[in-house]
Amino acid sequence: MPEKSLTPDEKLQQEFNRWAAAGEGEKMESHHLDITAKTIRLMNLRAGERILDLGCGSGWATRLLARLVGEGPEGFGQVVGLDVADEMIRVARAASRDFENVLYVCGSAMQIPWEENFFDKVLSVESFYYYPDQDRALMELFRVMAPRGRLFILINLYKDNQYSLQWVDKLKVPVHVRSEAEYIELLKKHAFENVEAQRIPDDTPTPDDYQTKSFHRLDDLRAFKRVGALLLMASKPDLRTPAPGYTIY
Repeated sequence: MPEKSLTPDEKLQQEFNRWAAAGEGEKMESHHLDITAKTIRLMNLRAGERILDLGCGSGWATRLLARLVGEGPEGFGQVVGLDVADEMIRVARAASRDFENVLYVCGSAMQIPWEENFFDKVLSVESFYYYPDQDRALMELFRVMAPRGRLFILINLYKDNQYSLQWVDKLKVPVHVRSEAEYIELLKKHAFENVEAQRIPDDTPTPDDYQTKSFHRLDDLRAFKRVGALLLMASKPDLRTPAPGYTIY
């Protein structure tokens, strides 16, 4: 019998399970900590909030979020880390045993296994361009976000940072390459409000002896960091999404 072809989500799972086995999840923290910390400061997190870390990988950003929304006057905040790669989820759970307000779920951005109108804020770091159906992912985010919830999507791969295009061909799975303007229109198309974007430069120094496989030259890597990542921010309108007529999970 012919071998069953993999779905786009299964291909992502396979690739990022390979990353997990190679210890790439931990490397993502060192590569993206600077821009992620700057983004988290812009999120204005408060104790008691319910947060989704979409594409959480090994959970390093999930744990940063969990520390900021823990117990306070508004209650005990919760962070859910979602990733399509079950091996990444396994690594994340093992590293988060000391956190009482973190839950990791293996699942797809195209069918988020969670209830409607739940999350006060959503953070997605360096994963959104991998999602095979970005329209579907935004529909799902809109569904699970609370009324007036805030969305923060941070991506290093976009047309306006020409240096980021150097590593597209090195990836083993397809990716979306859009411009800032195209992403803004995409968010507006899905009824998000207060849509805006800003650049988040990476201020970590690049040593002269640093070995890069992703860029043609070290100067290109430095320029890539100066231009910065694209941070997309948006709000869900003040309305509640009705439950769909089908089972989500």
